[in-house]
Amino acid sequence: MRVGLFLFVVLAGIPRVCEAQEIKCPGTYGGHLQGLATDEEYNIYWSFTVEIVKTDKTGKILASVEAPNHQGDLTYVDRKVYVAVNLGRFNREPGEANSWVYVFDADDLTLLSKKEVPELVHGAGGMAYHAGKFVIIGGLPEGYNENYVYEYDKDLNFIQRHVIDSGYTRMGIQTACWFDGAWWFGCYESEEGLLKTDKDFNLLGRYDPNYAVGICP
Repeated sequence: MRVGLFLFVVLAGIPRVCEAQEIKCPGTYGGHLQGLATDEEYNIYWSFTVEIVKTDKTGKILASVEAPNHQGDLTYVDRKVYVAVNLGRFNREPGEANSWVYVFDADDLTLLSKKEVPELVHGAGGMAYHAGKFVIIGGLPEGYNENYVYEYDKDLNFIQRHVIDSGYTRMGIQTACWFDGAWWFGCYESEEGLLKTDKDFNLLGRYDPNYAVGICP
């Protein structure tokens, strides 16, 4: 599987994909691309649901590690990579998910620790970090008319759940990042699959395309 990473920018409040050099992650992986993160050196961390891969900005593989299904969207903080993981079923009513955060060393992707996050009752699917706090997002059963964001402190202690008045999005929210003073969330929707909220998770807009397989500044 070879995938490309393109520049994501905001012009006049509307996201665009700019023409940029494609960065390919070489190799074949048992899952599919589920998230992206970058560090201060512009290395890229790719989550393929069953394997985490680290490349430099040219696409050269620096490290990789197999991991249990389902590794979701990930984020980089202080030389560590945090990955939202669901070992149960997604998009079900509470009781069938098994939600965790796996923490890897950013240098060689050694697994450092695991932390259960049972608040993600529909399955932990992605996470991001901003201003000393993590947010984790995930699945959503049909019939719900809003999405949920779960806030944690830097030690992954649960703080509170936030509601996004987005209407139903297929399988909830897949990817997340903080950029340009706003939260951005990628969903599996053929139209308007990119949600933008303010810092308090009030919906500011929905845009094309969806960025459901990875979004990072």
